[in-house]
Order: sequence, then C-alpha cells, then structure tokens
Amino acid sequence: MKCARLAAMAALAVLAGCSDQSTAKQAAPAKAPEKSAPDGEVRLPVDSPQLNRIKVAEARAERVPLEEVVAPGKIESNPNRISRVVIPVPGRVTRVMVAVGDAVAEGQPVLAIESPEASAAASTYQQTLARLGETKATFTKAEADFNRVKDLFAGRAIAQKEVVSAEAALAQAKSAVEQAQASQDESLRRLGLLGIKPGETSTSIQVKAPLAGKVLDLAVVAGEYRNDTSVPLMTIADLSLVFMAADVPESQIRLITTGEMVKITLAAYPDEVFTGTVARIADVVDPQTRTIKVRAALKNPKGRLRPEMFGEIRHEETFRRVPVIPSSAIVQSDKRSIVYREKAQGVYEPVTITFGKQDGDRVPVLTGIAEGERIVIDGGMLLKGVQ
Repeated sequence: MKCARLAAMAALAVLAGCSDQSTAKQAAPAKAPEKSAPDGEVRLPVDSPQLNRIKVAEARAERVPLEEVVAPGKIESNPNRISRVVIPVPGRVTRVMVAVGDAVAEGQPVLAIESPEASAAASTYQQTLARLGETKATFTKAEADFNRVKDLFAGRAIAQKEVVSAEAALAQAKSAVEQAQASQDESLRRLGLLGIKPGETSTSIQVKAPLAGKVLDLAVVAGEYRNDTSVPLMTIADLSLVFMAADVPESQIRLITTGEMVKITLAAYPDEVFTGTVARIADVVDPQTRTIKVRAALKNPKGRLRPEMFGEIRHEETFRRVPVIPSSAIVQSDKRSIVYREKAQGVYEPVTITFGKQDGDRVPVLTGIAEGERIVIDGGMLLKGVQ
C-alpha cells in the first residue's frame, strides 16, 4: 500500500513539471529581436515581420551651406527714382490728366493750371527781348562813333579827350547789352520752367512728369486753387528697379557684404524665388530690434513687384559637401540625435550625429556618418523600441 502511494506521488510530480515547461514555452516570444550590450546593436531575425517596415537607403553627399541668413523685409521704391510733383506757380488746377496706377513717360503732361504768372512771364520775356534789341543798336552806334573818333584822332583832327569819351560810351553800351542779354536769358528760363514757348500769351501752364514711371499717389482734383508751391500734388516712381529692405540681426551681419547675391521670396508669389544684389548696408544698428537695415536691388521689368509687399531675404554662406538625409531618419534619444546604420541584413547600430539647418525634408549631417553608408530612413523608432 505504501509503495502504491509513493508511485502515485511521483507520477503527479512528473505531470506538474511537464505542465510548467509547457507554460514557459507559451509565454516566451517565438523570435524576439536581439541586441548586444556593448554598443546597442540591434539584430532582427531574417524572417522578422519588422524588416518589411524598415526602409534603408544610402547617404548621398551634397553641397550645402553651413551658415545662412534669413531675414524678413518688404519691397521699397528706389529713392533715387522717385519724384513728388509740385506746381511751379500758384494757380487753379483746370485738369488732372492721370490717375493712380497710370504709367507715364518722362515729359508727359500730368496737370494743367491757370495762373496770371504765365502771362506775366510771357510779357516779361517780350520786354527783355525789346530791351536787348535797343541795347544792341546803341552798342552798334557807340562802336561806329569810337572807330570814327579814332580815325580823326589819328589825323590830328580832334583832341585825345574825344577818343577817351567815345571809348567810355562804347564800354557802357557793351555792358548794357550784356545786362539785357542776361535778363532775356533769365526770362527764357522762366518760360521753360512754366512750359511756355517764347511768343505764347496763354495763361495755361502744363505740369509735366519729371521721369518715367507710375503714379503712386494723387492729392489733387480739378478746380482746386493751390497757393503753396511746396506741397506735392502727386508722386511718380520708376519701379523698373526696386529694393528689398530687410532687417538683419547684428549677429549675422558679418555674413553679408555689398555686391553679394541674395535670394528673395515674397508672400504674393510663394512659388517663385527672385534674385537681388546687396546695394546698401546701413551704418547704424537699430537700438530697439538690434538689427541692421540691408537693401537689395532687384529688377522689376513687368512691374509685378510693388512697394510694401512683404517677404524675406535668404543668403547662404560657407558651403561644404556633406551627407544629406531625410528628416525621418533622425531619432531623438536621451537628448541625442541618432540614426541607425545598417551593418548587415537585419543588423543595425545607433550612431550619434550632429546636423545643420534643415531645408524642407533634407537635413545635412555634419558628423557621425559618411557618404555611401546605408542608414535607416524610415522605421527607426521600431528599432529604438527594442533597445
């Protein structure tokens, strides 16, 4: 009886041991990723389903800038090609010949005014012309008298004081001619400023565009009487060449010099990149923003670039050929940036990298990997999860 009980207990122990082994086999994963402790290397079995979710590609080198200046700015008119039109004399505006946005040619009439000064200027010119004729006639007579007196004095027919007197009269007549000529020239210039041709007697004056460009501002209507000749009535600007004015931080101004090329993007044309040349760099720093004003000139033949358009300038500096990878390849781990380098099929090692400024989805790698090395560009987070 005792022997039978012992045999039964032994059989139960054997069954319990088999049951524990079966449970342990069910709990353990069939094919778990492995890693080696020293360097964090991750190994995946060749038939692991995770391999299908990991994408690997070669790191290709490109020439990229290591330093770059990006600053906001706006389009400005060329200050050397802008004119604020005023009236030359007080008068009543009878006609406004242009509107805001119109293109005008140099010398094209833009305003017409009526002013009594127009007829006064024409009358003054006629008077100076008559005066000049009189003085020339007097000079001709004085010159003839002087020549006659000289001949008489040579024949000892008159005294020398007659010669001196005739010479003084000739000098006086010559001076009168010069003064009359100066007055006539001045009155002629006055007519030119008023746009009146010599001989005209009209009281109407046409104000003409001083340069070719577009009318940006208009502050006058027909019928107004304007007495102040210093107040601009309209603004005309030549927009064939404009400036992009940007505020560059003082910490980056060393990267920009006059004459360099910059890329310009505008909110109005987000899919286009314009090219400009640095024309001016301010000599002072804005004490509020700690920035320096930089102006880049760019051509505007079609007039698409309008003053006050917002955008930014971009200038690249210090180029270097380095590997460029997609941003999806970078994994953040313990305040480090790493990528996984493929050593063999299913074998990956984490590599700490440093990288430059991201451009879209492209990231230049400064240290950590070399051109031609195969890295995980998608699925790196799966490898991090099994470390």
